Amino acid sequence: MPDESQGLPLDSPAGYRLGKAAGRMAVAAQKLSVTEKVGYSMADAAANFVFMTMILFQKNFYTDVFGLTAMAASAILLFPRLWDAVADPIVGVLADRTNTRWGKFRPWILFTAVPWAVIMILAYTAPSGGSMTTLIIYAAVTNTLLMSIYSMNNMPYAALGGVMTGDVHERAKLNSYRFVAVNVAQFIVGGFTLPLVAKFAAQHAAGGAVQVADTQYGWRITMTIWAVVCLVLFLMTFLTTRERIVPPPQQKSNVREDFADLRRNSPWKIMFAMTLFHFCILSFRGGALYDYYQHYADKAALYDWVSSLHLNLTQPPLAPGEKPTGFVDGVLGYVVHADRSNLAGSNVAGVAYSIINMINTATTILFIILTASFAKRFGKKTVAVTGFGLATLTSLSFYLLSPTNIWGMVALTVLTAIVYAPTIALVWAIYADVADYSEWKTGRRFTGMVFATIGFALKSGLALGAASELWVLKGFFHYDTKLPDAIEAVQGYRVCSSLLVGGLFAVCTILLMCYPLGKRLTIQMADELAERRRRFATA
Repeated sequence: MPDESQGLPLDSPAGYRLGKAAGRMAVAAQKLSVTEKVGYSMADAAANFVFMTMILFQKNFYTDVFGLTAMAASAILLFPRLWDAVADPIVGVLADRTNTRWGKFRPWILFTAVPWAVIMILAYTAPSGGSMTTLIIYAAVTNTLLMSIYSMNNMPYAALGGVMTGDVHERAKLNSYRFVAVNVAQFIVGGFTLPLVAKFAAQHAAGGAVQVADTQYGWRITMTIWAVVCLVLFLMTFLTTRERIVPPPQQKSNVREDFADLRRNSPWKIMFAMTLFHFCILSFRGGALYDYYQHYADKAALYDWVSSLHLNLTQPPLAPGEKPTGFVDGVLGYVVHADRSNLAGSNVAGVAYSIINMINTATTILFIILTASFAKRFGKKTVAVTGFGLATLTSLSFYLLSPTNIWGMVALTVLTAIVYAPTIALVWAIYADVADYSEWKTGRRFTGMVFATIGFALKSGLALGAASELWVLKGFFHYDTKLPDAIEAVQGYRVCSSLLVGGLFAVCTILLMCYPLGKRLTIQMADELAERRRRFATA
């Protein structure tokens, strides 16, 4: 086998130079239009209506709205996501062997769109009148179905980005578009889900005190709206994208050989481990920060901070039967109807956390636009290592904040978004480079398998992150879902959202430092692969 600096050799030095030039011409022919880049990004925006709801709210939805115990909720979060992780390689094998007039991966996006919308609504609908056993079974089944349809849609979608173009710079641009759209979706989910739930719950209560059944209604209506949005976005992606890269014509389908080649792929091994820890961060931090703002941050300080923004958020409590009015209050639910001296049952923490989520996402969108230019100048690896390293420091700093230092929380949120944003799209562009590396070294391309096994690590990380937060809180801080404001539990929220998150970011930084594909080798691979594809096409 050729060494890593050579790949599969070309015929001669002169032939190499000629092939390199021809390869670059072939790559240049794979420029993507703005319409296709935007269209591609829509499906991942849709996926994030499920993904970010899962990251930010699912744990608390099961404990606070469904009424499950911490252990039951952790099991429902863990096992369906582990199944989802196992499902990804299965879907990858099937997608790699799918051959239609629409390509290998686009049909999966089309035919899972309607089931996705239906199951998404069911997963956030709490059945009434059932026993605890019934609730656990219902939650487990619907969450497993949701994770399964997520794999069947999002894994082929991720692989689609690797076959739309072979140009490494176009891939970076494509993923920049993708993650701008992703962060717009995250902005909407993080900023509007809780206020909309509260708004619909208040309407259902018809002027009375909001009960659990009203909150359940609020979740069902909100998720129905998000599901319709998802359906439209999936169809847009299917209609606007095109697959251009196909496996070498002499390649034979062999699952065993696919796995054997992966085991010899050192970049894949490192990115597999890094992805496991990276997505463990996302689900762990999402649940921890929700608890941090709900129970650690001082509610009076949150009230004062929200009032200082002059967003018409200092209204008196609504009178019985009185309905919210105006766009901010009546449509979005962005008004705290409570007295500062009695905030215990108010929505002040939910409104403040939603606004901070929106600030975080808006900052991310602004700085994610710089991804392609940073990658072109410094290389994907350098930008990723720097971003994760700095995010380690900003995350650890959260531990130093007092409960009343709301502006400090906002400042660290913004700093983390600034340093982390450029890494988001680059990580997914790196996965496509890993698929290129396999083809470059072995002459065989199995994009679906690469993304599916990375998906296995991703889903395993999400499962472990969500469940492990509950394990840590229960095991070290004696967390009880009926006593969420206990002193030990509040200290647990503080530790989980800062020290443990920072430690996980540090692990990712070390793994990325070990990743072997730098800027120069990545460009060499792209040139040589483009020349090989040109030869196949000519033949």
